[in-house]
Amino acid sequence: MEAFGAVVAGSGRPPTVADALRVLAAVPVAADGPGMVDQLRQFEDVKALVAARQAEVTVAFDLQQRREQAAAGVPAGEQGTGVAAQVALARRESPARGGRLLGLAKALTGMPRTYAAFRSGQLNEWRTTLIVKETACLSVEDRAAVDEELAADTGTFDGAGDRAIISAVKAAAYRKDPRSVAKRASHAVNERTVSLRPAPDTMARLTALLPVAQGVAVYAALTKEADRLRAVGDGRGKGQIMADTLVERATGVKGGVSRIEVQLVMTDRTLLQGDSEPARLTGYGTVPAAWARKVTIDGLARSKEELTVWVRRLYTAPATGDLVAMDSRARLFPHGLRRFIQVRDNVCRTPYCDAPIRHDDHIIPWRKDGPTSAGNGQGLCEACNHTKETPGWSAKPVPVPGTRHTVLLRTPTGHAYASTAPALPGTSLAGTKGWAGTEARKTPPPSTVTPPVDLPGVRRRAGPGPGRDAASRNSPVRNSIQVLGRAGPAGQYRWFQP
Repeated sequence: MEAFGAVVAGSGRPPTVADALRVLAAVPVAADGPGMVDQLRQFEDVKALVAARQAEVTVAFDLQQRREQAAAGVPAGEQGTGVAAQVALARRESPARGGRLLGLAKALTGMPRTYAAFRSGQLNEWRTTLIVKETACLSVEDRAAVDEELAADTGTFDGAGDRAIISAVKAAAYRKDPRSVAKRASHAVNERTVSLRPAPDTMARLTALLPVAQGVAVYAALTKEADRLRAVGDGRGKGQIMADTLVERATGVKGGVSRIEVQLVMTDRTLLQGDSEPARLTGYGTVPAAWARKVTIDGLARSKEELTVWVRRLYTAPATGDLVAMDSRARLFPHGLRRFIQVRDNVCRTPYCDAPIRHDDHIIPWRKDGPTSAGNGQGLCEACNHTKETPGWSAKPVPVPGTRHTVLLRTPTGHAYASTAPALPGTSLAGTKGWAGTEARKTPPPSTVTPPVDLPGVRRRAGPGPGRDAASRNSPVRNSIQVLGRAGPAGQYRWFQP
């Protein structure tokens, strides 16, 4: 690239990524349609080249970190710990995705022809990943032989879709080592699991990874029930009946409302005054205000099961919308403080990780005199908590005026990443700055407490005190929807009632 060479000409230094970015940013959009299509292809080639170079840097970084850890006396079996997490942070990806990217990069070192196709743009990062994934069960030697057989750098997969590539790689892998492929299939049964992911419009995707025989049997049973009900005049669609039947058989309750606790976080205005401010459903995300009210009040009337709805009040600082803290002298976070942290953080606080919270973590460890408090607490997934405890990693709370609860995470290379607690419903994001920002957050003060209003089926949870004895505090709640409202007079700082 002549222009690229001109950028660094006479500087006496090798080109940098920043030089390349300046050149790419200066490329004008083509003047005609054919030229624009050519640019689209060329930029796609650039993306592939950049991803290939990222893989190259990732392998070099892994080796460098392992050498440093070996020199520091880290046991051989623990060397490499934390590398994937650092890769993820640098690439603005989740830790799980960082692990996959590290595995891809290391595998490509033994697949030179696939890597050449990747670097030249004949394969993008996703299709390169498919090839590596389908050869993961092979030995290094057999994987290299499959790589040579496929010869992806000669245009083998030009015009091929994802399924065609997977099929070709599977066939080559089976020819090379059928026993390993069969063994992989037999071990796959151990990976059976059920997962839940948010979907648009207050829907969710419940996914089950099952052995094929069981999966087919479940689907057949649901189909049979749907056909039976439709034959006797059920007006629902086939898919609707299958979904409803799945929920009812899994929960054991018609309509699916079972012995669970559902946490909705909303402003008092949304719950009591018909305000349009969206609510937040723990484990799902943002939901419309009308839907939240319907679930809380109207939806209960349709269930034959007796439900109890509790309303807890949360108080926030007027300037930032941050939940007010509570301290404890205990080593472990007490129940009320755990609930506080989980409502505030919603998901794992590691940047780019949105996994569910599994551990209540002391940001400054207890062994280093870190207090058990909301300010020194954060919710983390299991993997991120283990990574944070490895040598070279550190974290500390950063009190920054005008921002919500902020944690500064520092990696073994000295890079720092900030994590700010997500905004609660009713908190404006306007004027928000990161942890290094100097502009104060411009948020309206929390609303005043709305006078008590009689709501059908809703009980107000009393705070600890004379009106609530130990028996009432510890009595089991059969079915409950806990509405965590946000309210409080301007300037009033109070811990919500646990």
